[in-house]
Amino acid sequence: MKLIKTLTFIGFIASFASIISGFILEVSYSEKLIGFGVIGLFLFVFPLFIYYRWKGKNVKDYMLTQENLDKMKKNQENKTY
Repeated sequence: MKLIKTLTFIGFIASFASIISGFILEVSYSEKLIGFGVIGLFLFVFPLFIYYRWKGKNVKDYMLTQENLDKMKKNQENKTY
């Protein structure tokens, strides 16, 4: 699991560095640097981050089902302000 976290961090740094260098450097391919940085974020970094954060979690806990709505109502009734 540490490998995925490390790859995500390295990908984020590389993409962010590409975007920043595209803005700073005045070369003919600066727009490509920005584009590759954005593509790297959305096609590489974000899916790895989502996989790393959601691995082992139950998706039904985060869905609005009738059972979860009833739990929320019950918790609101038990709260005192």
